[in-house]
Amino acid sequence: MTDARDLALPSGYTELLGQLKERVRAARTQAIRTVNTQLIELYWSIGRTILERQDYQGWGSGVIGRLADDLRAEFPEMKGLSRSNLFYMRGFAAAWPEPIVQQPVGQLPWGHITVLLDKLDTPEARAWYASSAVEYGWSRNVLLNMIMNKTLERTGAAPSNFVQQLVAQDSELAQQIAKDPYNFEFLGLSGEVAERDLEDALTSRITETLRELGPGFAFVGRQVHFEVDGDDFYIDLLFFHLEQLRYVVVELKTGKFQPEFAGKLNFYVALVDDVMRRDFHNETVGILICGTKNDRSVRYSLGRSTSPMAVAAYTYDKLPPAEQQALPDEGHLVAALEWAEPGSEEP
Repeated sequence: MTDARDLALPSGYTELLGQLKERVRAARTQAIRTVNTQLIELYWSIGRTILERQDYQGWGSGVIGRLADDLRAEFPEMKGLSRSNLFYMRGFAAAWPEPIVQQPVGQLPWGHITVLLDKLDTPEARAWYASSAVEYGWSRNVLLNMIMNKTLERTGAAPSNFVQQLVAQDSELAQQIAKDPYNFEFLGLSGEVAERDLEDALTSRITETLRELGPGFAFVGRQVHFEVDGDDFYIDLLFFHLEQLRYVVVELKTGKFQPEFAGKLNFYVALVDDVMRRDFHNETVGILICGTKNDRSVRYSLGRSTSPMAVAAYTYDKLPPAEQQALPDEGHLVAALEWAEPGSEEP
């Protein structure tokens, strides 16, 4: 009998096989997403029903426990119908009272949603983190770290002159790429460090640095050289924001903010804008990241600057003990990742 692998293959077979493989992968991915969406809608509807019964009939925890037992007895093959998970479903429906079909949270795995319920208290924060997790494809662990690092509170918080130097819509976009403070805990540094050492550490851990800066940043280079009529200048770090199509000049200062720092950054931003910016790029912006700052001094300095700039502080201290304890250990991370798939065990 002839082995199928010994057959002479027609021309174009390899290309066709590659196309079919991609179709199968796409169909499988879509099927998983569809199953997840249906599961999340089911959980929301169960939670909504429990809420309604509690309001009208005064259901207590005992009734919810009995409901969990009866549902698991009827559907023994279905995971996630435990008593604790039913309480999560009730919390889910309470946190998102409107149907979740068209909301970002409806596209997240159940494990992500339990993190949002456990770690956040306000509808605004839950909506922001849910939307970001969907847009940027955060894993459950990344979502947890973003919450514990207070990414929402820090995003757009740096004092700037963007409103004065950029048109309204552009200034709002630019403001969102400037955090305050930046958290460089991942560098493992402590005590006083030199600016060059901080720069070395950030570039050697560029993946983590880009994650802390936020979505959309691409690294262009460090100590980027410019020559102006025989004078040499070097920019600490240069990035390009892919979504906003603009260069972002980052200058590092380990000490307290001084007004002359703004003047130097103003010059560098103007230089990049003149030499590197293309017609289809948006205006270059600058971010000065310093050890400490007096916001009033910052605002006086930025008020006279002609380039769009922001000033932020940074920290590389460890998280407070209480927040460190709240982060999962290695065993919990493994369990969380295993549970993240639809239909797996509860957290």
